[in-house]
Amino acid sequence: MVEPGRRGIIDRMDTDVADQMIETLARFVDNDVLPHVRDFELDDLYPDAMVDQLREFGLFGATVPEAFGGLGLDVSTYARVIEELSRGWMSLAGVINSHLIAAQLINGFGTDDQRSRWLPGMAAGTLRGCFSLSEPDSGSDAAALRCKAHRDGDEWVINGTKMWVTNGERAGIVALLARTSDEPGAAGISCFMVEKTPGPAGDGGVTISKHIDKLGYRGLETVEMSYVDHHVPASALLGGETGLGKGFRWALTALELGRINVAARGVGVAQAAFDAALAYAQQREAFGKPIAQHQAIGFKLAEMATKLHAARLMVRDAAARVDAGERADMEAGMAKLFASETAAELALDAMRIHGGNGFTTEYPVERLYRDAPLMIIGEGTSEIQKLVISRAILSRAADKR
Repeated sequence: MVEPGRRGIIDRMDTDVADQMIETLARFVDNDVLPHVRDFELDDLYPDAMVDQLREFGLFGATVPEAFGGLGLDVSTYARVIEELSRGWMSLAGVINSHLIAAQLINGFGTDDQRSRWLPGMAAGTLRGCFSLSEPDSGSDAAALRCKAHRDGDEWVINGTKMWVTNGERAGIVALLARTSDEPGAAGISCFMVEKTPGPAGDGGVTISKHIDKLGYRGLETVEMSYVDHHVPASALLGGETGLGKGFRWALTALELGRINVAARGVGVAQAAFDAALAYAQQREAFGKPIAQHQAIGFKLAEMATKLHAARLMVRDAAARVDAGERADMEAGMAKLFASETAAELALDAMRIHGGNGFTTEYPVERLYRDAPLMIIGEGTSEIQKLVISRAILSRAADKR
């Protein structure tokens, strides 16, 4: 078992191998994703064939160690993968994000038995995972969760309602945060790996109680899940008995990867918005010449390109710090804050450059405009990121004294 809270230095992938992987993924996005997004997105249809291809690429095991059948990607390469998928359709990045957060928890804090039991299936994509922290009454104040688990002999009995569970229906294992003691705040929270049968019917005391219809981020399910006297074996407690009360701290560590994921999504969406704006501005003519040659549009494109470049550099810096085993809470928060806000700004800029056409479903920018706000909210709102960043600034300042 990896010592809780400890990071090892991750071997960086060979640059040529990483580049080849991204090139293959780019061809998939250009040939098999972009031409077909509209067939799924507006009607909120799950893209089975695309997900099967992600499985064939091995992306369900992207960050799972090779010893368990995964690709063992460093975080820098993983961020590039997520950026490329999001350039095509952000929802595809969501298919693997919560899955890999669950895998990260198991690999980082699970027992040897838990790792060997679950990680090979997760790496192969035959066992889908999801992450379940938020509740109807606890979002940004995640430590105020009310879901409870009490011991009953060799089992734990779980009761509560969880919200915003991406992949909750199709998952076969749920990384669930629940309160296991009366201690206030994070100290009383543990993490359980809850196995269930994939599908809408529920399993035992687990019910998919509601599908959440969304503005964007469509094509994959986001659900509410209810637990009523649901029994799980003692072996479901992440880390075994030593994991009691440590779940919330471990979840925050795993969410660092999630924040880099969301930041990389922001870069991908921003790139798609810039590409669409640039192409349209070179084709659309007004006053006798392409609108890209008008100074107002040219300056807007310059601003978009600059923000996009800055966002990408911030994501890569945060990922490189994680790979090097360095503290990266502040950098991951900065990258997530800046990249998500940049994606929203560039999506709106692209819509403005398209004019009335940008408001129609004929062009991709309206989808980008609907997808972008999720990244400002998901994995901690921009306001929470500012809180994380400010605390890290003060903590590092104190360490220098």
